[in-house]
Amino acid sequence: MDLGSELEASLREFAAGGPAEVRDNGARVGPLTALSWEVRGNSEKPLIHLWSEHHNVTRRVLAITEQSEARLALAVERFGRAKPDRLEFVRLKYEAAPRELEHELFRQRLAAICAEQFPDDTLESLTVAPDLEHSLSGNYARGVLRRGQQWWALLAMPPAEPPEPAYHALTFALLWLDRVRRTEQRGHLAGLRVIVPKGGAVGVARLLPALNPGIRIVLYEFDLHRNALEELDPRSLSNADSWLVPARETQLLLDRAKSALDPILSLVRGTVGIHPVVSTREVLLRFRGIPFARWEEGRAYFGVPRPDREYPAFSRAELRRQVHELELHRHPLASDTRHPLYRALPERWLESMVREDVTRIDAALNPEFAYAQVFANAAGEHGILDLLCATRLGRVAVLELKASEQIHLPLQAAGYWLRMRRHLEQGELQECGYFPGVELQPQPPIVYLVAPALRFHPTTDTLLRCLHPDMEVVRVGLTESWRRGLHVVLRQ
Repeated sequence: MDLGSELEASLREFAAGGPAEVRDNGARVGPLTALSWEVRGNSEKPLIHLWSEHHNVTRRVLAITEQSEARLALAVERFGRAKPDRLEFVRLKYEAAPRELEHELFRQRLAAICAEQFPDDTLESLTVAPDLEHSLSGNYARGVLRRGQQWWALLAMPPAEPPEPAYHALTFALLWLDRVRRTEQRGHLAGLRVIVPKGGAVGVARLLPALNPGIRIVLYEFDLHRNALEELDPRSLSNADSWLVPARETQLLLDRAKSALDPILSLVRGTVGIHPVVSTREVLLRFRGIPFARWEEGRAYFGVPRPDREYPAFSRAELRRQVHELELHRHPLASDTRHPLYRALPERWLESMVREDVTRIDAALNPEFAYAQVFANAAGEHGILDLLCATRLGRVAVLELKASEQIHLPLQAAGYWLRMRRHLEQGELQECGYFPGVELQPQPPIVYLVAPALRFHPTTDTLLRCLHPDMEVVRVGLTESWRRGLHVVLRQ
């Protein structure tokens, strides 16, 4: 059998044996199933051609150097090279998911564009593989660029639908910068290059003023259509307009909904949270954080977990039954802690408890003011603060609450801190009706991160060290049994 026929038979057999990928001199080209291929030409030195929408590889084959169940390796000629190259078909344990393939394709495109954009730098590494030990997500490409003794950490966000919040990318960028700083002991670490999809730079730029000024970050947008990077000036993007929902608008909604919601409130024992949502022009009733009724456009609705049944279109007995279910299963001493009503929306439950008396978090907080779910918009991104408070001395306080481990908590809180600092500086908090009768201090807001003590993510300290020195953060750790009462076991 001539080499061309042998190669074609071997490749068909290997492809039929299960998932495989193609590697060109060790570099991953893509999964074999995503490539079309053919063998043609000279029987002694046949051509192998592999192609897809994103790849086009043609090599002249000299020999089959390895053939097994796990690998089919070829010695190939490449134009302009004297020594033979190696083209491999490698067996995989499983077929890569479409998302993994997209990320790998993004990594390859990014490597090529980095070679053009940074011709004086050497791309030492670039990966999209997750690193769970160091809390590094596989949703981003991470790399290191070197120029002599100078190093740059690189993190790139691939396009995503829907786009992720900016603080997600910045969280992993800062963790990657810390990882590079710890591992690259040679030379000088110049800073961090952050690459985001076209149109995604505004959100990241808006967060940069919350970081320590000593961290050097260069921001780029990646234009997939032109395969080009554009360096941007964060200062020209970070001054985005922001606005805060006036407190008087929330009161207006409450007044309009009162007569329709009062009959429902009369059936519920215990504290019910009343939450006006100005953005959707509705008012929600929450029982220990879980919504069970709402008012919209003059009508009241009831239902758990979705309040979409009009009241009183159904019987009052049905309403009482559902309220009883909430009181039974959404109770601190409920016997069935696995019941869906007990486990649903734990952060909203925690918020309702903190809102009842914020002094249980810190005696310095003023119990008269605890604005929940405050809606603020900046740079086209909606933000909803868990609780906006003030100390007894008039310092604005931002409370961010988490019932479970959340890696993005520090950067998310930093975004809210920036917004409230700006509104405070411009005198908009009291103009919008917040903290009536209180003389607010001009110093930046204080931030409280509140969570069960064992539920702060291990990276929290690393990320807090990256924040601006003006951002004072207090971590408040609660007992795991916080539903039965708020007991602080950690404050630092």
